[in-house]
Amino acid sequence: MGTIVVNNLGKAYKQYPSHWSRLKEWLTPGHAKQHQLKWVLQGIHFTVNPGEAVGIVGINGAGKSTLLKLITGTTQPTTGSVHMTGRVAAMLELGMGFHPDFTGRQNAFMAGQLLGISSADIARLMPQIEDFAEIGDYIDQPLRVYSSGMQMRLAFSVATAIRPDILIVDEALSVGDAYFQHKSIDRIREFRKSGTTLLIVSHDKGAIQSICDRAILLNAGQLAMQGEPEAVMDYYNAMLADHQNQTVKQETTADGKVQTISGTGEVSLEEVNLVDDKGQTIELVAVGQAVSLSIQIHCHQSIPELVIGYMIKDRLGQPVFGTNTHHLKRQLKNLQAQDRIQFNFDFDANLGPGTYSIAVAAHTADTHIGKNYEWRDQAIIFNVVNTQHAEFVGVAWMPPGVRCKQ
Repeated sequence: MGTIVVNNLGKAYKQYPSHWSRLKEWLTPGHAKQHQLKWVLQGIHFTVNPGEAVGIVGINGAGKSTLLKLITGTTQPTTGSVHMTGRVAAMLELGMGFHPDFTGRQNAFMAGQLLGISSADIARLMPQIEDFAEIGDYIDQPLRVYSSGMQMRLAFSVATAIRPDILIVDEALSVGDAYFQHKSIDRIREFRKSGTTLLIVSHDKGAIQSICDRAILLNAGQLAMQGEPEAVMDYYNAMLADHQNQTVKQETTADGKVQTISGTGEVSLEEVNLVDDKGQTIELVAVGQAVSLSIQIHCHQSIPELVIGYMIKDRLGQPVFGTNTHHLKRQLKNLQAQDRIQFNFDFDANLGPGTYSIAVAAHTADTHIGKNYEWRDQAIIFNVVNTQHAEFVGVAWMPPGVRCKQ
């Protein structure tokens, strides 16, 4: 079983004002240093337990790839240490270790040996590698004629030819076609069931929330937050609009969930309710029931534009359905201070049985990235039950008609 222990990990690079400064420092050891340290990571602590799946998220430049390089040993830390147990397979940069003039088969042998697999085992596993990669006759063509997607297929196939104790994956899975991405995710899930420890970097919110037990958010080279994937991704989503000088806070609800609230405050979401056709607030909804999402807002300042939106999420935080008044061509213009407006979104709850949450937002334009007045995750939590329809599975109720011809 694989374990990763990261203790006070940091990485800094020397920055010199000029090439002459670098030469002067090298020629006069022991004298005043000529450089300054630029920290890209600092004070990183976390542990990944055996069989656990942890996702690492953050904006570009937050230090995600550097962290993985430090963990895998391709870069040496300035401070701290990393301790790992078990066999490790890592996919960092696409095709790392591949040679463009060698064939795919030759590169598979070289990459496998770098992972600690013997030549005999690679030869035995080669049919499986070819079968999973699905690149056909290209396996015996030089790598320079491969597309980036084909390189990713081969690299992933080799790295996962033998189930590792620890699998570390960078953004490589974002390359290539949707079919192979699904195929790769399925293999990762199979490994997880067998006890593989997973550390994955991805901007794919769905992948992080569906695969991982925990997520870690990096910001400006420091660990900003770690916890349940949904709570971390909600906080990350709020950070994307951080240039607006907004406030971001998290509160623990009565049921123990972490709720993220962010915004600049010109508009507040005063009241959010899910109501039935009689206007009564409800928390239990029947499959297909007509409901209305009622949102009351309060303008604290005059604003040029207001868009109200919502997102229904399943129990894992995966988006089920979302829209807003911008997409529905119902945005409002030139609102005044102290205006109070109630919005009602009427729809049929064509959802599968289970627990759902609704995030609501007041912003401008089509998303909250431009101007986020208030974004409130898990504003409502409700349950859907099936009381009168034929049994079905999934998060959507789409009853079909059936035609049979003999």
